[in-house]
Amino acid sequence: MSTTAAVVVYGATGHTGRFIVAELRRRGIATVVSGRDAARLETLAAEWTDVVVRPATVDDASSLDRALAGAAAVINCAGPFAVTGGPVVAAALRAGIPYVDVAAEIEANAAMFADHAAAAGTTGTPVVPAMAFYGGLGDLLVTAAMAEWTSADEAHVAYGLSSWHPTAGTRAAGQVSHERRAGRRVRFTDGALRYHDDKVAEQDWLFPEPLGRRAVIAEFTMADVVTVPSHLAVPEVRTYMTVEAARDLAKADTPAPEPVDALGRSDQTFVVDVLVRAGGVERRATARGQDIYAVTAPLAVEAVQRILAGHTRTTGLASAGAMFEAADFLRALTPYVSVELPH
Repeated sequence: MSTTAAVVVYGATGHTGRFIVAELRRRGIATVVSGRDAARLETLAAEWTDVVVRPATVDDASSLDRALAGAAAVINCAGPFAVTGGPVVAAALRAGIPYVDVAAEIEANAAMFADHAAAAGTTGTPVVPAMAFYGGLGDLLVTAAMAEWTSADEAHVAYGLSSWHPTAGTRAAGQVSHERRAGRRVRFTDGALRYHDDKVAEQDWLFPEPLGRRAVIAEFTMADVVTVPSHLAVPEVRTYMTVEAARDLAKADTPAPEPVDALGRSDQTFVVDVLVRAGGVERRATARGQDIYAVTAPLAVEAVQRILAGHTRTTGLASAGAMFEAADFLRALTPYVSVELPH
């Protein structure tokens, strides 16, 4: 297969990476699979004979350059992104091709904006971090809910997960984040990320039916606290997680997700409920779907397709809500995601 205009998936053998490769192939997009484990990549290529294998490691810049040579774009699915994000985006900038990742790590996303925005802006190379369930979907929903508003007093993103069976990658990334924070928690308040040692608190959140009123962990802080304020004037961004899902994540013996349908999705469902407030006025936006890892694939692949087609609102490094027309992007995710947006 020719790799002309192919999309490179770095970390293709991982749980989310496989969903992304499948989505690219479903859309007829030429695909190069890459990552550090050549043997696992070859196994994947034996299963999907129309992909090209190009092994690469993040500690070998020349191998990354070879993996990205002649490609149209790269999607980085290999966590922890505190380790992979910098080297892979640097290789994309050297190659002059768009970079998209699916990082949920707060500090890794903050570092992406801090360390690579200038280079991406100078070259005009599109770079979209956190183009995933956490960080990307919430940012699109907040942006769509705000619509013509240029600012808001606060934004709330509540995650109603029926359960959370974490992958090995999720656990590894969570451990890295925990170590970087020295066990502290983080919130976005008064326009800045702030670390604290406050105790975990619970409250109720009234999700749309059929989920209804559920107990949530208040300030269960996710990547939305980086993506939303990166382009919207919202000094308070708070995220919440259903108690059951948070407990699943905390347990060391919670198993990894198991496929239950032909797409390889687990039976875990989600509702992401966004509430924004400005001057006493409230607006909501909601998304529903199945499997938080699987839904990252149409998010990331739709982003790449829009970038390559020139359907973007800006250049350089930007979050999903800044790069794309949010409401239109969300509606394009059907049938993977159903959305309810303000009229």
